[in-house]
Amino acid sequence: MDYIKLSKEISYALRHAPWEYELELDKDGFVQISQLIDALNNGDNYGRTVTIYDLTRINAESDKKRFEIKDDRIRALYGHTIPMHISKEIVTPPNILYHGTTYKAANLILDTGLKPMRRQYVHLSVDIDTAERVGRRRDGSPVILKVDAAKASADGIIFYEGNDKVVLADFVPGEYISRLK
Repeated sequence: MDYIKLSKEISYALRHAPWEYELELDKDGFVQISQLIDALNNGDNYGRTVTIYDLTRINAESDKKRFEIKDDRIRALYGHTIPMHISKEIVTPPNILYHGTTYKAANLILDTGLKPMRRQYVHLSVDIDTAERVGRRRDGSPVILKVDAAKASADGIIFYEGNDKVVLADFVPGEYISRLK
């Protein structure tokens, strides 16, 4: 079983195109595991039948923690581009969060703040290493921005649970952001 391919397909189905798989997401972004498995097995993409074991294995072995399994339901934790707004649990963020980006985007972000762009939420990293990895997706030498999440939260900016490496927000004004490197 190609677990990387399967993980990418699950991400695509839950984050970007549930209608292509005939999945019915609830307001929290969850879908019945049985419905997802049926959709994944509609074709012979993996050489054998995808099972609940495969989903739990991907979730347990992934360092990115893209999915959450609760009872008989599964959802993507972040990265949604679907039109419906996925509800997230409000959290108290760490004091400092980070965001990796390009040099060009950094200046605009410092000016106008962090916006979700084509996603539902702004993605913030809990550590510099994660921010650098994210930033390298678009720039070989990313700029790392530092977010004063403690002050932003105290001033009413709401943060949401992402996963153990990512905290989400609707928007972070530029006044809480500085250039780290």
